[in-house]
Amino acid sequence: MQLIRPDINIDFIGKRKIAMAISALMILISLGALAAKGLNFGIDFTGGTLVEVKFDTAPSIADVRSALSPKGYGSAVIQEFGSPQEILIRVQNKDGEKSSTISNAILDALGEKFTADAVEMRRVEFVGPQVGKELARAGIMSVLIAMLAILVYVTFRFEFRFALGADVALLHDITIVLGLFAITGKEFNLPVIAALLTVIGYSLNDTIVVFDRIRENFAASKKRKHPEGEVTMVNGSINQTLARTLMTSLTTLLVVMALFFLGGEVIHDFAFALMSGIIVGTYSSIYIASPVMLSLAGRFKSNDDDIKAMEARP
Repeated sequence: MQLIRPDINIDFIGKRKIAMAISALMILISLGALAAKGLNFGIDFTGGTLVEVKFDTAPSIADVRSALSPKGYGSAVIQEFGSPQEILIRVQNKDGEKSSTISNAILDALGEKFTADAVEMRRVEFVGPQVGKELARAGIMSVLIAMLAILVYVTFRFEFRFALGADVALLHDITIVLGLFAITGKEFNLPVIAALLTVIGYSLNDTIVVFDRIRENFAASKKRKHPEGEVTMVNGSINQTLARTLMTSLTTLLVVMALFFLGGEVIHDFAFALMSGIIVGTYSSIYIASPVMLSLAGRFKSNDDDIKAMEARP
């Protein structure tokens, strides 16, 4: 069964200027959201104490805050977690203040407001501020090292302009996913960093498949002594790999959507990062990586040198 005809010929490259304008707009919106709202860093990065409580009946956030204010926790971050009955409370530890002291004070304050039997303590977590800074630094470094390794690998496997196209596409994907987290206010934590690294690998895999087909078509065109224009060959390569790209993306997306809707709050933000990253990554492997590579034609080597070099590589 074929979902896409083998002779399909969509003019992807012909629409690259429109696609790049859309991408530029999405990136500007993402950067604006990151500058204006910033990321909602989880306890992994900010440091402090996280307390999860469950109520018999759903309370209002205002009532929870009014209960905590007399204890000095009126500035705590309070949000629903999974259901209206479950509440997450995040507070910054004062100098020398222990998490057990904070959790007991919060439980006592809520018990006075809602009665002790109506409130159940589910979990308490603590992360020191220094640990949070180290985790943030390690997360940023892991992404940068991955990008550098990809640049080196794709340069060796293909050419430098291919590597730049792949890295630009990955930066595009990461920026938009981060922008979505800023816009939606979803918590940015260590599992989300793991999801971003997964998105980098997934998007790169799609891009490499297209680049492999471009390399084959470049070499075949040279051997025929009637080389076609690069734009035509690149567009043909994208169409030839389109069925594989869409089938891989759709099947993976179905699994991630199941995690997002059925996996519960614990992996909700992780699944959201993967889901948005797969969609954006599939788009960028078609409309960003190859057009950027094409725009760099002749900047580093002549086209003949490119083809000879690619013919010599596995």
